[in-house]
Parts: sequence; structure tokens; C-alpha cells
Amino acid sequence: MSTTPIAPTTPDAETGRKLARGADAEVGPKSRRVKRRLTSRTATIVSLIIAVLWTIPTFGLFVSSFRPAELIQSTGWWTIFQNPGFTFDNYSEVLFSSSQSSPQLGSYFVNSLAIAIPGTIFPLILGAMAAYAFAWMKFKGSNWLFILIFALQIVPLQMALLPLLQMFTTFLRPLQNNLHDVLPMIPEQNYLPVWIAHTMFGLPLIIFLLHNFISEIPGEVIEAARVDGASPGQIFFRIVLPLALPAIASVAIFQFLWVWNDLLVALIFSGGTQDVAPLTQRLAELTGTRGQDWQRLTAAAFVSLIIPLSVFFSLQRYFVRGLLAGSTKG
Repeated sequence: MSTTPIAPTTPDAETGRKLARGADAEVGPKSRRVKRRLTSRTATIVSLIIAVLWTIPTFGLFVSSFRPAELIQSTGWWTIFQNPGFTFDNYSEVLFSSSQSSPQLGSYFVNSLAIAIPGTIFPLILGAMAAYAFAWMKFKGSNWLFILIFALQIVPLQMALLPLLQMFTTFLRPLQNNLHDVLPMIPEQNYLPVWIAHTMFGLPLIIFLLHNFISEIPGEVIEAARVDGASPGQIFFRIVLPLALPAIASVAIFQFLWVWNDLLVALIFSGGTQDVAPLTQRLAELTGTRGQDWQRLTAAAFVSLIIPLSVFFSLQRYFVRGLLAGSTKG
């Protein structure tokens, strides 16, 4: 009866197994301890307190938007029960009034949509393509070029405003007029410089964020598609985009909110005219020359919140998935 000899255990192998068991024993309790702390009753209470404190100013603004001007100027919103007052005049003035002091917000609302939607879609498309190229299409100088793009986030936005404005005035505006004569679908309003400016300023961060996610896609999936004969374009549209959808949705929310709430870029590159001016410009004007009409600003502020809240809640599940992407393995 023959027996198979059993190889003796070497000290190095035994030491390695002990270290591995020790590491597992150390990581396990540590992860459970962190999870227990984050889900404890104390953490929940602290989170609720922070949420309430963060919400109080917005709630006060909401209450003030329904109060008459005389009550707003003489009492605080927290005295709503001692000094009751409820009116829709503030919303009526900012939405339906045609006076010069408080014109309708409808045209400005449309202008903000015309600026924010392309200002979000254009950098997302270009940023996703660039992130895929930097992650999976290696070429000479790609690493240095990616570092350069990342470093562009450090450059203050204000430094580029005047040079870009001169370039747009000299070259882009005449070109836009000529293109409008040939293709009437291209808007005659001064939207194009605003779109290009938001795309340029948003691309570095979008490329960096999407690159971090796309580079984490398993290489076996990309290689299998290449073996099956898929072109880089097919890999991008059929594999990378569906897998990167949560990250793209998260970045889209941030970009849309930034463009929607922007005043500086739109004011400089749109020229400030009423046919192109965004909603934020009109909000800054509603307070009056001495700030005496800010009861209109409270109502107009909540009107401007409708679209951002709709975008956030419609993409909320993708937003949460995008934030958690890459946080766990396996």
C-alpha cells in the first residue's frame, strides 16, 4: 500500500498563513466596527440634526415667499404664527407681471434652459469620449496630456474670461452670423459663446471624474470585445456607456446645477441682453436698486428651483449608484 508523501510545511509558508489569518482577523472587526459606528443611533441623530440645520434657511425663504411685503419688512419669518399672513402676490408679480420693475420670468426661464441643456450635453459627450480614450486607448504622450488636462482645473476661471471674450467677438460672432444665414436652425442669439465657454470650463473635471470610473471597468470585458472584432467606437457605445451610466448621470447633475446657477459666465459671454440673459441675472435684478423689493426674490428663487429639483429627483437613483461606484469590490 503506497502512500503519497506529504510535503513538510516550511517556516515561510506557515508564517505567511499566520499573517494572512491575522490580517483577515484585523480587517473583519475593523470593517464591522466602522459600519456599526456609521449606522448607530448617535450617527443617525447627528445626521438628522445637520439636515435640519441645513434646511432651516431654505424653509425660512419658502415661508417668506408667501408673506406680504409689509410683514417681511417688519417681522421675521419665524413669527408666522404671531403675525399670520399669506399671499400669492409675490409669485404673481414675478411670473405674470409685465411691468418694467418686475417683468415676467418666462423668457429668462427659457433662456436658462437653452443655456443649461446644451451646456451639460456637449461637455458630457466630449468628456466621456476623452475619458474612454485616456483609459483604454494608449497613445504616445497620453499620460502627460491627461496630467495637463487635470492641471487646467487649477487655473482660475476669471483669468480666461477676457481672452475668450476677445476671441469670440473677433472670430466666433461673424462666423455664427454666416452659419445662421446658411443653416437657420443655428440660433441667431448669442447662445453659442456661452455653450462653448461652459464646455471648455467643465471638460477638465468631467474628464477626470469619468476617467476614474471608466478605467475601473474590467479589462477582460474590453479585451473580449476586441477579440470579437468590435471597433473602438462599438466598444464605447455598446459596452463603456451602459456600464458608465451611473457615473455619467452623477456628473450630469453636477454640471447642470453649475450651469443653471451660473451668472458670471453667462453674463459676460451672452452680453446681458434680455433675449439671452439667464434666470440668475434677473434674480440679481429683482431686489431693486436698494434691496427694498427682496420679497420678489424669495418667490423667484423657488421658481428657479423647479428645474434643478426635477433633474435631481429624476436621476437620484443613478446619482447614488454613481457615488457608490468603485467603493466596493466583488
